[in-house]
Amino acid sequence: MYFVNTEGVRLHYDLVGDQGPWLALVSGGRRSGAEFLPLARRIAARGFRVLLHDRRNTGASQVLIAGDRGEEDIWADDWVQLMQHLNAVPAFLGGGSSGARLALLTSLRHPEVVRGLLLLRITGGAFTAGRLPENYYGQFIRAAEQGGMAAVCATPYYQELIAADPSNHGRLMDMDPQQYTAVMRHWLQIFLQGPREPVLGMTTEALQAIRVPTWVVPGNDKTHVSRHGREAAALIPACELFELPVSDEDVPALPLSAWAPHEETLATAMADFMRRVGHDDH
Repeated sequence: MYFVNTEGVRLHYDLVGDQGPWLALVSGGRRSGAEFLPLARRIAARGFRVLLHDRRNTGASQVLIAGDRGEEDIWADDWVQLMQHLNAVPAFLGGGSSGARLALLTSLRHPEVVRGLLLLRITGGAFTAGRLPENYYGQFIRAAEQGGMAAVCATPYYQELIAADPSNHGRLMDMDPQQYTAVMRHWLQIFLQGPREPVLGMTTEALQAIRVPTWVVPGNDKTHVSRHGREAAALIPACELFELPVSDEDVPALPLSAWAPHEETLATAMADFMRRVGHDDH
């Protein structure tokens, strides 16, 4: 378990593997990077160094509800600073669900650090656009309005963050509830901008502007409809589509662990892609 300070916040990260090209993976939702540990170990066994981290306000990283940029922009810039701190650039960037969106966004904000993209479970569509704003922002804004920061801290999500880093409790309780809701509403407004599909918040022009080798695995639930993964892959230049032998399921969102039986297949395919498109062993 490692930590680094960037832009006034302490980020938690893990390294899997000690040689070979770098792959940085970000998990979905607001979940810890540990979600990718089983897959990361398999990829590292194939000759890669895999960087996992908890974005600020997730996992064992510190909570800091502040910033004029959108939350995902802040995450992208934190991610690049972490990779630069580790001398891990250029790197392959990847992730699942919101982690895939973050990898796309980072490649547009910081193209110089990206060797290629590996995107799992593309997020898009009307169901997703209705579900995620509430999950990420709405429930916490209501808690702050109804019961102040004590109510925010009492939500299951923030209880997990406080358990992982008890100093988060004092940091949250020191916030003015009105300031907290103002930041969260600002982030929500930014999150709601842009198209709904095939990739939430990502324009066709942005997808067509991707200039690095890209590899896409569609999801198979209502938040990660397979069609959107295929449509995104068709828009991104130099993109390879890789489909697992899974069918779309009529459930809001499957956990990444549902793909555990396919981890060997995924690790092999990801390693093969990175070897084919990589140009050095930095």
